[in-house]
Amino acid sequence: MGAATNIVWHEASVDRGARAQQRGHRSAILWFTGLSGSGKSSLANAVNAVLFERGLATYVLDGDNVRHGLCKDLGFSDADREENIRRIGEVAKLFLDAGVITLTAFVSPFQADRAQARALVAEGDFIEIYCAADLAVCEGRDPKGLYAKARAGVIKDFTGISSPYEQPEAPELIIDTGRQSLQESVSQVIEYLVDKGVLKVLRDNQS
Repeated sequence: MGAATNIVWHEASVDRGARAQQRGHRSAILWFTGLSGSGKSSLANAVNAVLFERGLATYVLDGDNVRHGLCKDLGFSDADREENIRRIGEVAKLFLDAGVITLTAFVSPFQADRAQARALVAEGDFIEIYCAADLAVCEGRDPKGLYAKARAGVIKDFTGISSPYEQPEAPELIIDTGRQSLQESVSQVIEYLVDKGVLKVLRDNQS
């Protein structure tokens, strides 16, 4: 199947800037990456809850949830992982234009794929957050029993065991999700968003 032709981009009647002015905050993509069990989903959802309580427009794109629909036709080969992240990058870009702070929680193991997602948007709109829990910590948690299955050879191409994870080279944030508490991690993310002007929120409200 070839690429679509005879298509044009239609400009929206309400742009991103107008939405930011109305809502009192700008949109951004918070890209949480790390090994399975590193706390990506937990942290993304916890940050999302804090932002939502403050009345901000937010949405979490979670790896497992997306594979129930948008990416249910994809497996876990390198090519399918690349396509999975390509699709998520495009969806996140649309959410960004809609004025939504979009939190994505995906292993996204390959540097090139994350770079491609970053390249879709302007500088400052893509905030890469590395959940830097060691493999031993993630394997010890193993909330879904995936590491045990991977060690037993039941799951093939499992990141960290039989497929590589390429650590971010220059992420905006490194969160030590293997050692610090969830609340500490949430506070670190909120602090960054305030510092970078994504949020115009009093620091006193963050704790």
